[in-house]
Amino acid sequence: MLNFIVCEDDLTFLDNMKTIIHNFMMSYDTEYEIHTFTGYDKKFERIVKSEIGFKVYFLDIKTKTGSGIDAARFIREEEDDWVSLIIIVTAFSEYRYEALGNRLFLLDFISKVNNCKQKVVDSLKVAMKNYDNREKTLNYEYNYVLHKIEYRHIIFIEKEQDSKRCIIQTTYDQYPIPKTLSEVAKMLDNRFLKIHRSLIVNLDQIEQYEIKTGEITFKNGMKTQLVARDKKRELISSVITVK
Repeated sequence: MLNFIVCEDDLTFLDNMKTIIHNFMMSYDTEYEIHTFTGYDKKFERIVKSEIGFKVYFLDIKTKTGSGIDAARFIREEEDDWVSLIIIVTAFSEYRYEALGNRLFLLDFISKVNNCKQKVVDSLKVAMKNYDNREKTLNYEYNYVLHKIEYRHIIFIEKEQDSKRCIIQTTYDQYPIPKTLSEVAKMLDNRFLKIHRSLIVNLDQIEQYEIKTGEITFKNGMKTQLVARDKKRELISSVITVK
């Protein structure tokens, strides 16, 4: 899932940003969502912390509740997120060197008063190239929509009963994929293990494996006992916490 996160306290400009993004994305068959905020409050912090997929931030440098530079620092340094893209959008061009000099790996610094719309579109083009070129993603098309799911967000993939498709359980949602489990397995890397004819798990997402009950506990609290007997030894050798 591609997520655009816009923080802007000017409501008219905020609506304009939403329109620019929607119009731009009309050219792409990509699932996306726009999340809007008028300040850097607890709700904004929750979206930063949430596992919802690939994020592109457009941050106003000055709001009544904080600074876009401080927000970018929070994303990078406190949340250790160096994957998401961050663009600063502001009417205060004098902050440009401060923003770019903080080593926060900003994608761009856009002035609201200097050809803003075109520069936002240019940044969106770069964002889409980053999104399209990521190597560690599960890419597939379903119902004419292109899905790109980062491996790190996949918890497990399970065969859907009485169906030729599977269900991908991520840290933020579920997605159907019109392929068999064996076909999906060929699209994944070595962090994934097929532990049952109906289940592939992401080893990085496993919190604990209890040998006595055969129960796997994932980091999000979900559990499963769907482990084939001949896969137990391989699972034990791959999981850090075994009881």
